[in-house]
Amino acid sequence: MKAMRLEAVRSPLVMRELPDPDPGPNEVRIRVEACGVCRTDLHVVDGDLAARQSPLTPGHEIVGFVDRVGGQVSTLALGQRVGVGWLGSTCRHCSYCRAGQENLCDLPGFTGYTRDGGFATHAIADARYTYHLPEHADAADLAPLMCAGLIGWRSLRFAGKAESIGFYGFGAAAHIILQVARWQQRKTFAFTRPGDKAAQSLARDLGADWVGGSDESPPEPLDAAIIYAPVGELVPVALRAVRKGGRVICAGIHMSDLPSFPYADLWGERRIVSVANLTREDAHEFLGLAPGIGLRLRTKNYALSDANQALADLRSGVLQGAAVLRP
Repeated sequence: MKAMRLEAVRSPLVMRELPDPDPGPNEVRIRVEACGVCRTDLHVVDGDLAARQSPLTPGHEIVGFVDRVGGQVSTLALGQRVGVGWLGSTCRHCSYCRAGQENLCDLPGFTGYTRDGGFATHAIADARYTYHLPEHADAADLAPLMCAGLIGWRSLRFAGKAESIGFYGFGAAAHIILQVARWQQRKTFAFTRPGDKAAQSLARDLGADWVGGSDESPPEPLDAAIIYAPVGELVPVALRAVRKGGRVICAGIHMSDLPSFPYADLWGERRIVSVANLTREDAHEFLGLAPGIGLRLRTKNYALSDANQALADLRSGVLQGAAVLRP
């Protein structure tokens, strides 16, 4: 097999040939069709997250076909199309797992972070943390759903019954979840980097009710705001945009430090909440709904060997929608 390996943080990935892996008893081997490039991959590569494994194959938005099955796997078969996301395993017995909060597991495994991921021709996954996917859909459209879609869905659920929602940071997740919110008949407000005309054009094309820069105020108070950009300075900005009783949801696994801000910006029972990982229940729920929503994915395909360019494009902000590696 071939894989793009992270051998030192803050260094370019390197193409390596590795022995073909064999799955363990509860695992499957997947021939990778596509793997999305997520901002969390960027945080892993750039050292924003504490190193967990080295060397490492990043990538946790995997779509592919099962080509080898572990001896104790009964739920998947050879040739079946599956997806793999960020949550690669849980301990299944800590207090969080027992309470149905496996996203907070004390001993989790994360695809492309604590275990090798999908920037490769093949990947190993725990069969219990894989998801059945449609056979005939475009793999490039499915890959971003495995994290941008799943984490986005969890963050949207945290917005509760909000009728008007602002999206700060209009990248892969926001361009999916704005469409879901519109399908749910909510009003949508897209906040991009100031002056980012391409992102603003994409938001308008996808039907946002209002589009502007993150330095602008919406035309009306919001019920909730979801922050996808890893920028702590946006938290007080979003607090000032939501009405009394509104929520600001921080959806990323990493964010720069929050600046100090006046208590008056928080007062009025406004709330700041974070989204941590996801559960398999989130995944089954969203992937069951997604085919009926009519999502339009904006993706850019890259060869596996061009993974560093995909990361660079994501880092610089020139990418619109989602980047996808096609081994």
